[in-house]
Amino acid sequence: MTRIQIDGAMGEGGGQVLRSALSLSLLTGQPFRLSRIRANRDQSGLRPQHLAAVRAAARVAGAEVRDDRVGAEQIDFVPGPVRSGDYFFDIGTAWATSLVLQTLLLPLALAPGTSSVTIRGGTHVPWSPCFHYLDWQWRPFLARIGVPFDLTMTMAGFYPQGGGELQAQIPGCSRPMPMRLIERGPLRAVRGLSAVANLPREIAERQRRQALGRLRNLLPEVEPRVVGEELPAASRGTVLLLLADCAPGRACCFALGARGKRAERVADEAVDALAAFLLSDGAVDPWLADQLLLPLALANGPSKLRTSEVTPHLLTNAEVIQLFLPVEIRVVGSQGGPATVRVQPEPAGRSDLTRRTGDPCSAGT
Repeated sequence: MTRIQIDGAMGEGGGQVLRSALSLSLLTGQPFRLSRIRANRDQSGLRPQHLAAVRAAARVAGAEVRDDRVGAEQIDFVPGPVRSGDYFFDIGTAWATSLVLQTLLLPLALAPGTSSVTIRGGTHVPWSPCFHYLDWQWRPFLARIGVPFDLTMTMAGFYPQGGGELQAQIPGCSRPMPMRLIERGPLRAVRGLSAVANLPREIAERQRRQALGRLRNLLPEVEPRVVGEELPAASRGTVLLLLADCAPGRACCFALGARGKRAERVADEAVDALAAFLLSDGAVDPWLADQLLLPLALANGPSKLRTSEVTPHLLTNAEVIQLFLPVEIRVVGSQGGPATVRVQPEPAGRSDLTRRTGDPCSAGT
């Protein structure tokens, strides 16, 4: 089979290209060659966290991979059929368990049979969705469009020590449905979490007080609720996460602590991100818009979303998806600003995907 040729320098030129290509290859059965991997980064080529995603994807599909090593600037990936089962992956560093899970989730969710995935590494690290974002925002939205799964965290893992662990229980045989979400609707509630791991509880309380004070000034029409918590962890860290629940839109924003970073600044970062969303006319936050593209491209009808911000990840993801699937993705808006995202799978797209990969889930229905 001819390999899809992908330039790793396309779009934002980072790990997003690789992770999207891996998911799509597993879903469609199409092999690919990715060259110039992370060419736009200071350290080009595969880093340990990217290699973990490659090897995890290869394992669930018995894939053949050429040049899967740290520093490789080109890989060839030839997948076999995705196999449900019980999987354990250790990233070996503090990098994001969430990104490995997001690479595997849809292929395993659409496959026949249940799967259990345990991933060890970082659960709350910079430049990645933290566990609580996955659990509070990503998981409920995927369930809304027909991709249910359960998610738990047995240990938190903060950068740079890591040592966290998350688990996903995936029932299989999911069938993504389209979504129309272009109006946010009125703000109904704001809730949040201020948490610490192996640090004084007083730090979580300072984050909480700062967030509540600012939210009450910004949003006098609602009474925000932010709870404090101590997380089980082998590492030190803090997180402040806020969820704006609208009808029907929703946004989730978070910030992480770091050495020398005041608790009040952590809270301010999360509140600032939430305020920016509420000042826009977006119905979903920019991270969720990116993460919904692939399941909506697999749906059996058109979708339309309003995002508060167009990110480079969103545009890159759209480019990669259209290399593998018969789908049109249009982003009507400019990078950095709000936009309407239209996802139009071709009528033959689902049947073509079924023809390539088979559909054992339909047996007996």
